[in-house]
Amino acid sequence: MDITLHVDGEPRALSIDTRTTVLDALREHLGVSSPKKACDQGQCGACTVLVDGRRVTTCLSLAVAHDGAEITTADGLAPGGDLHPVQQAFIDHDAFQCGYCTPGQICSAVGMLDEARGGAPSHVTADLCAPVVLDEDEIRERMSGNLCRCGAYVNIVAAIGEVAG
Repeated sequence: MDITLHVDGEPRALSIDTRTTVLDALREHLGVSSPKKACDQGQCGACTVLVDGRRVTTCLSLAVAHDGAEITTADGLAPGGDLHPVQQAFIDHDAFQCGYCTPGQICSAVGMLDEARGGAPSHVTADLCAPVVLDEDEIRERMSGNLCRCGAYVNIVAAIGEVAG
């Protein structure tokens, strides 16, 4: 099937099998290496990108279902080399060790911050009618779909907390 994915602001035409995941389309067909293939079961979050502004686990998402979608990877968050505030905070807080999960963590954090600004509650949100306050418990809950084998969670939470204000 012929589709077009707008990856990091650039339209990319593809002719792919209908069973191809967004992750495989990005990595194997388009050479985009930012989203990582790890569990391939939607459990680790290493493949997380933003699809039309929402975080998506790309190993579980079919590319044909996203024909025409705007896909933003961690690389696309820094057009022209200017780092996104979340990327800068990850550097400032040393919020990574091996770095394998970092692109997914960063995309998930950007999406999560937008969700919180929009008032979306999480499982630990105490008052569903009050504005969302991104304390450490909220951040941990909202980022729980992104795993870090190195255990850099304390610094990841601190980095996100700084950006959240």
